[in-house]
Amino acid sequence: MEEQGVTNRPGQATATAAAFRAAIERGDVAAALDTLAPDVVFNSPIVHAPYMGHTAVAPLLAAVMGVFADFHYTREFTAPDGHALQFQTRIGERKVEGIDILVFNAAGLVSEFTVMVRPYSAATALRDAMAVRLGQP
Repeated sequence: MEEQGVTNRPGQATATAAAFRAAIERGDVAAALDTLAPDVVFNSPIVHAPYMGHTAVAPLLAAVMGVFADFHYTREFTAPDGHALQFQTRIGERKVEGIDILVFNAAGLVSEFTVMVRPYSAATALRDAMAVRLGQP
């Protein structure tokens, strides 16, 4: 029996993490979605409830790629049960630091994707910019 969050295929998970990073850095939503399990759980830095599945995550990825400017990953961390990618970007003139936390399933796809950003002013700028892109009040 597989322990939750622990992949049995670390080589495949490492390849998935590299493919995810490359897709995000290129701004390629379709390629990023290819690295995510169909039932992926996305934990937003802004919304308390998770988003579930490709259908929910795809428009969020597309919107955030339009919100972030000068996005680049700065560091990577690997653990037996996942991968973390630290990034820097801007929202308007606001500098943002953040981290993408990836957990892999037995197939080596991302089963859980969590984003955290700092400082608080960046999180509020992200919330406001995403609301505009997604047509929310």
